[in-house]
Amino acid sequence: MADFCSDAYLALKLSHELYRKSPDGLDEGERKRVTAVAARQHEIERRILASDHAAQVLLPEASVAASLKDIRDRYPDEVEFESDLARNGLDVHTLRGAVERDLMVEAILERIAAGAVRVTEADIEIFYLHHRERFVRPETRSLRHILVTVNDDLPGSRRAVALAKIEAIRERLAKDPGRFAEQALKHSECPTAMNGGLLGKVPRGQLYEELETAAFQLGAGELSGVVESPLGFHVVLCDGIEPEAKMPLAAAGKRVREHLEATRRAAAQKAWIAELFRAA
Repeated sequence: MADFCSDAYLALKLSHELYRKSPDGLDEGERKRVTAVAARQHEIERRILASDHAAQVLLPEASVAASLKDIRDRYPDEVEFESDLARNGLDVHTLRGAVERDLMVEAILERIAAGAVRVTEADIEIFYLHHRERFVRPETRSLRHILVTVNDDLPGSRRAVALAKIEAIRERLAKDPGRFAEQALKHSECPTAMNGGLLGKVPRGQLYEELETAAFQLGAGELSGVVESPLGFHVVLCDGIEPEAKMPLAAAGKRVREHLEATRRAAAQKAWIAELFRAA
């Protein structure tokens, strides 16, 4: 009975984690994947709980209560919660047992991870030197734009009308770029109009190709010509440029340490689980 409840709970948990669904809402392919993952995970958990480390773990009641609350909060009310449990062969009592089992496994794995090799300052420096490309902040541009859309089904938005409108806006801004926010609020057909056309700090790869090409040719304070994208016609203003910058080791160290610690902890857990299977 305990194994059945554990399997039912695993199916319930994995359905939510993998697909944000209840088990009875899965399609055939999703159900097969959940079943396969659950079977493998159940066997791993069985071996973990049979290890010597299991006797050294004591679960705080608060942890169990918090996990149960997290599951309960996925449902709109108690009726739906208990109905879903029943549909999956569970009730509140058996759910609690399955949650305790789950938390025991996590606690045992945490003990194993705690024995991972400590990360030293030398380790951090070596990783930083060997992966410098990860610690480069790309060039960004602080950009604003005004958009006039094209809709040939509407007389006031046909291509020729839209082009004339954006050209007139661009001409006014060429004389006085300081009016950009005002013109965006009055004429832009993008939600950014409410914020003066502000797109924010934009790196390469986030804009339509036509807009990116124009924007990254501008100097700080410069105004683009009329640019056409799949959205319509634009005028772009570059408020400022932040050039590519390398993050120094002193600034990157915390991030590197966290990455190395997480990697070593996971490796220690994986090696220990593999040993459980070899020893069986």
